[in-house]
Amino acid sequence: MDPEPNGLLPVGTRLVARVGVVENGVLHHPPGAVGIVTTSPVDATHAYRVRFPGGIEVALTRREFALLSRTKEESTSPLPDPLRERNLREHVIYRCIVGSRAYGLSTEASDTDRRGVYLPPASLHWSLAGVPEQLEDAERQECYWEMQKFLVLALKSNPNVLECLWTPLVEHADPLALELRDMRDAFSSRLVYQTYNGYALSQFRKIEADVRNHGEVGWKHAMHVIRLLLGGITMLRTGVLEVQVGEARERLLAIREARVPWADVNAWRKDLHREFDEAFAATRIPDRPDYARVEAFLIRARRSRVDVPAPEPAP
Repeated sequence: MDPEPNGLLPVGTRLVARVGVVENGVLHHPPGAVGIVTTSPVDATHAYRVRFPGGIEVALTRREFALLSRTKEESTSPLPDPLRERNLREHVIYRCIVGSRAYGLSTEASDTDRRGVYLPPASLHWSLAGVPEQLEDAERQECYWEMQKFLVLALKSNPNVLECLWTPLVEHADPLALELRDMRDAFSSRLVYQTYNGYALSQFRKIEADVRNHGEVGWKHAMHVIRLLLGGITMLRTGVLEVQVGEARERLLAIREARVPWADVNAWRKDLHREFDEAFAATRIPDRPDYARVEAFLIRARRSRVDVPAPEPAP
């Protein structure tokens, strides 16, 4: 039982997210992230505003989080593996490493973030239970999208998904996954300007608001927004997403470590926005992704799983 069955949690309550912390289509924290309530709703049917590390603030309903105090009391054993529970791990066709290790920004203390795609048997799709669009394991820093969900997000130029397609660190890829990586150009489109540039603008406004109101800079978050702009500019110019930051590494690390005045970071951001506008005006990549090619691939992938038996429930 929760301690507030008939009331609302007050501002300042610490909690644990049961879902991924997503803003503008970008996953900032996997399930299990600890946040703090900044605004309580007017009643229990509405969402709370919750702030997470890096200054990210999102709306979460009561069922999307647990109280940190209650979580500490109840959880003394390892977290279950959601992929193993339904025997879905064996249907992961693509697993890669993203995050700081893929960007070339890792340290000895950096986590290893794995993302990928799973393609379940057709019989699971046809079952009453169906299949989840996304599987996350906070304990192992893993997140896998069901094939169709992954493709839809990639067609929308979702940064997290595009990084999966272009990361140089691939741990596992079956023939279908290799075919998917070979057709990455089908996802290159001018939509990257809308998603990357728009997201960067909104995030820097929030960072600037924190600077004005609290005198605090989310340095790591600022670094990643700069990195996102650099990647988007390159993709507009070449049609290829450069995941590794290359020559920008030292400047980005200096931002993360707060060794750069905020005014200099903001000036670089403004310069990059101008470059983004120029790259968008001059780009030769298509206005829209190749929907027909991607749909044909999805149908072919689905058909390959028609005769694959559904896994037995895990013991």
